[in-house]
Amino acid sequence: QVQLVESGGGLVQTGGSLRLSCTASGSFFSRNDMRWYRQAPGKQRELVAFISSGGATNYAVSVKGRFTISRDNSKNTVFLQMNSLKPEDTAVYYCKTDVLDGLRVVSYWGQGTQVTVSA
Repeated sequence: QVQLVESGGGLVQTGGSLRLSCTASGSFFSRNDMRWYRQAPGKQRELVAFISSGGATNYAVSVKGRFTISRDNSKNTVFLQMNSLKPEDTAVYYCKTDVLDGLRVVSYWGQGTQVTVSA
């Protein structure tokens, strides 16, 4: 059973920083790509950042240069360091991974952590 648990959200002022964590259960972690998504009220969920099993990263244009995704395989944890936060970054943030189960791919999501940036 794969479980993803996010933490680190909260309320911060514009220009502030937060560091999100997502800790995974199971032995799959080091072999898997990991992603952070976010969903603001009334909007579709969007991909924010990606990190491959080998450490390659990619970011949404809206967060590039402000957010950094990283991983610690020894702790089964992926991080999202968010700097220079803006009110438009307010959303619920989720981590996600896809696990190969036999011949099918199963997507697993965390429960989400709220990030609120005040103006």
